[in-house]
Amino acid sequence: MINGSCCCGAVKFELLNQPSMMGTCHCSRCRKIGASTIVFVKKEDLRWLQGQEHVQLFQPEPPYKYGRCFCKLCGTSLGEILSDSDSFPIAANALDSELGLKNSLHEFVDEKPSWYDICDNAKQSKGHPMSS
Repeated sequence: MINGSCCCGAVKFELLNQPSMMGTCHCSRCRKIGASTIVFVKKEDLRWLQGQEHVQLFQPEPPYKYGRCFCKLCGTSLGEILSDSDSFPIAANALDSELGLKNSLHEFVDEKPSWYDICDNAKQSKGHPMSS
């Protein structure tokens, strides 16, 4: 089991299975909300322990389509944890347990700030990997 929570502890959840992959998004939106490194989980593997009522969804204006969730008490970024999709990304920073995963991709590398160096050999793409 993999435990996860927000900074203040109001939101707690667990993952019944290891996420399928980890990636880093360098787009300005993901950087602004503090959720650049994400893990992909299956909806059936997410179990809420407490505080789902403290999760707020930020729905962006078009052309952006992916909403972002955060704890409305402390602001911890939680990725798309309220998604109805079968699989979705959550912020790796919200996980308390060690993972047996390494970063496998970098997307939107053209938006990466000059002060950040990519220091691994993970695949890089200019956009979402499936559209690049």
